[in-house]
Amino acid sequence: MRAAVLNEINKPMIIEELERPRPKAGEVLVRVASCGVCHTDLHVMKGEVKFPTPCVLGHEISGVVEEVGAGVEGIQVGDRVVCPFIMPCGSCYYCMRGRDDLCEKFFALNRLQGKLYDGDTRLFRKDGSRVWMYSMGGLAELSVVPATAVFKLPDNMPLHEAATLGCAVFTAYGAVKNQADLRAGESVAVVAVGGVGLNIIQWAKTFGASEIIAIDVRDDKLANARELGATHVINSRETNPVDEVMRITDNRGVDVAFEALGRPETVAQAVNIVGDGGKAVVVGIAPIGVSASIEITRLVRRGIKLIGSYGARTRADMPTILKLASKGAIDLAKSVTRHYKLEQVNEAYNALNRGEIVGRAIIKTD
Repeated sequence: MRAAVLNEINKPMIIEELERPRPKAGEVLVRVASCGVCHTDLHVMKGEVKFPTPCVLGHEISGVVEEVGAGVEGIQVGDRVVCPFIMPCGSCYYCMRGRDDLCEKFFALNRLQGKLYDGDTRLFRKDGSRVWMYSMGGLAELSVVPATAVFKLPDNMPLHEAATLGCAVFTAYGAVKNQADLRAGESVAVVAVGGVGLNIIQWAKTFGASEIIAIDVRDDKLANARELGATHVINSRETNPVDEVMRITDNRGVDVAFEALGRPETVAQAVNIVGDGGKAVVVGIAPIGVSASIEITRLVRRGIKLIGSYGARTRADMPTILKLASKGAIDLAKSVTRHYKLEQVNEAYNALNRGEIVGRAIIKTD
């Protein structure tokens, strides 16, 4: 099968022919239709997040089931499926307590070593050498995924655009529902409205936010944000976002601010636009070792909650996400703004690195 292999940090990925992967017990082989283009992959490519090479990146996919491993129930060959990037083991300390977003095996084996939960990869070159997997290694024609992270796609949802349900939509839902615990009538600001930020806006609208303020440096992203539910937009290159948020909210600040970029200045900005007793939910991934400066006294005296949010809870949240999305809570077509072929994988990530992608891009591998 063909796959985009990252052999060296800061070097282009190369389309290679790998051995056909096979699922083991409790796993599913998916013929990938599309894979989302995400900043987290970019961090690995640039060496900002440590990960072994050679590897296949790509961690939000949609596709069709090609083979089912022993012991898998409820999934059949031919099913259209979507696979979220957090692939829980189902048996560790956190999984057993309903927090599979913190799955110990996922972080220790997959995110650090590129392996699945028997301690090995499913990707091999023709000479037998190993290629490591970032989540399911979705930038390939075939992917092996633990059955805990394989979900049937509703019939009325588009197969290719549905790939973004596995990270951009999934991550946004986790931030809005689980970490912010957003209530109807609360006010919201979203700092950085790319793929994840746009979906935070959509979920905030679904959950009944009264005001949704989008903050970014690009007018085209802000226009898209307004179309998807933002009630106010602020170009932070032209206007001081803290002052403008205070003006919009009668100097109270928002109830919840979401940061979806992972930069020190935007994290600080999110904290500074939250009102007394409010929440700042940080979603963006930063390079390892990067920290943000937060005013401690304001955090303490004004009772502000600073919360990290990595993703949703795969087994508990994904069925709800699919049900709501199938009823129109999320507009996948409008949030997916570019399409690429597998051969254009480097072009896609270069465009992402330059900040040119308005919403989410997907790579069609079928």
